[in-house]
Amino acid sequence: MTRWLLAGFLVLLVLLALYPMQGTGYGIRTMLQLFMWIALAQSWNLISGLTGYVSFGHVAFFGMGAYTAGILIGKLGWPWLLACLAGGVMAMVLALVIGWPCLRLKGPYFAIAMLGLNEVLRVIVSYYEGLTGGGSGLSLPTLHASVPIYYAMGLVALLVTALTYVIITSRFGLRLMTIREDEVAAEAMGIDTFRYKLYAFLLSAVAPGIVGGLAARDQGYIEPTSVFPLITTITMIVMALFGGKGTIWGPVLGAVLLFTFQELVWARFIYLHQLLFGAIIVGVVLLMPRGILGVLQQKYNLPRTI
Repeated sequence: MTRWLLAGFLVLLVLLALYPMQGTGYGIRTMLQLFMWIALAQSWNLISGLTGYVSFGHVAFFGMGAYTAGILIGKLGWPWLLACLAGGVMAMVLALVIGWPCLRLKGPYFAIAMLGLNEVLRVIVSYYEGLTGGGSGLSLPTLHASVPIYYAMGLVALLVTALTYVIITSRFGLRLMTIREDEVAAEAMGIDTFRYKLYAFLLSAVAPGIVGGLAARDQGYIEPTSVFPLITTITMIVMALFGGKGTIWGPVLGAVLLFTFQELVWARFIYLHQLLFGAIIVGVVLLMPRGILGVLQQKYNLPRTI
């Protein structure tokens, strides 16, 4: 059974790698956005799904990556791929600066602090017009690179999923899940909870930073309201919850199903798609708080490595 699943997964990867050769421009950009949501939902899962610390400000790392890449490309002429990697590094630095004090908070206090971080960054970016363009935004040089960005975005989604697998199947992952279940008990067992939470937080910030840079390069224009919207954080949270937080494939499944549904509904009900999307989100969260894979794990006693 495992061999068949592995073979099917490899075939899927080959098909996705060949898709740009035959796919339309719309199809490539749609898949590119799907890869972006997989990477974002999976990165949120690394800190919130595994440790139980709900982050409402994860889009701040996305915005940091977008502006880092935008400034390096637009003002310093860096190659776009190198600039996007620098976006991931800057997002990790931001996570270190913010995580050091905020991860000492617990429960809703951490969530509120992360929500405030996003707003603070948005105001800072709007204030420094000379560097970021302020509210007028920042334009990047024209570049037709949808296919290379497609591969780069897909690679980020694949790597962050592989990282989740490595973490969940390691002692590091077990300690994170112990923190999630009972942090006081984890401390009593000798686990340095703050250090492990900080490691998870740093790892969870890298992918949004790189993805933010890739999205900025793909769109060619960024502004504070487009890269720091709260709805981006909410969407990645819902995708992870829908598929199953704390699992390997849950955020992938949630991103694929919800993004596909959103695209189909948007095409047919252009004025009602957000209402229908929100109604389904509320229904799923109320009826399946553990997500699809969480329910299957509980019902069929499946291993945590799914």
